[in-house]
Amino acid sequence: MRKGHETTKKSIAFILISGALYGVFYRLLQQTPQTELTHHTFTHLPIIPFISAFFFFTERKTIFSHQDRAITAGSIIACAGIAGFAISYAAGAYLSPNNVASLGTVSIITLWTGLFVLFFGTEALKKARFPVLFLLFAVPIPLFILIPYVHFLQVLSTEAAHVIFMISGVTFVREGFMFHLPQVSIEVADVCSGIRSSIALFITGIMAGKLFLKKPVSKVILALAVFPITIIKNGLRISGLAILGSYVDSRILHSDIHREGGKPFFILALLLLGLILWALKRWEKGVQERKTR
Repeated sequence: MRKGHETTKKSIAFILISGALYGVFYRLLQQTPQTELTHHTFTHLPIIPFISAFFFFTERKTIFSHQDRAITAGSIIACAGIAGFAISYAAGAYLSPNNVASLGTVSIITLWTGLFVLFFGTEALKKARFPVLFLLFAVPIPLFILIPYVHFLQVLSTEAAHVIFMISGVTFVREGFMFHLPQVSIEVADVCSGIRSSIALFITGIMAGKLFLKKPVSKVILALAVFPITIIKNGLRISGLAILGSYVDSRILHSDIHREGGKPFFILALLLLGLILWALKRWEKGVQERKTR
């Protein structure tokens, strides 16, 4: 009874500490200036710890089945987190605000991980590797990764739109990222790359794989399927808006349909991802049935 009481007290204390660290994390994001590009990579970050907490809760019996105290290991990890956080502020004059936020968030996660090891031990950390690693989705993407990735999406989305224009038979002239159609011209800008939707789809794919798939290869396939789905979705949106603007009403390109029109295409992308998930589940079921014969 006494052991159970101590475990409860320890858990409550750790939850309170986690809440305090989340406050620091949220404050860091709020204070980080955002450009039009980086804004699209910040919107989902505050909810990631709550999703991670959900996986902790659903796997709590396995994670906390064996607890110990790893004071040395936990202290080293926690100190590394504190040092990283201090460095992120000291290097603020030399790094972009986005990269400072990236380093600061990694440091907060490292500190939290060290405290977790201090409270519950290394064995619990091994069993909690998925929800702990999932916290990395809360890290703002550093610019040296973000900018090339956005350009990659921008290029492939432009190529996808080009192919769709050709298939549709519309008259167009292309100049780099610019398409000229009768009545309108449309540019595939970096903010049109689908960066936010690709991140949201990738996170959704990781979560769906964890919840519904068993084989590691199935989970990898589902996660990687996000990228061609994103490119196809972007190409359809770009070409669809351009054709509507050219042949229906050019004002569409400056309307809410343009600004908010990504939602129906994101739903389409989710449906495609769900279809792939369904196919992978059937494949896993078939493999299991063949093994049991």
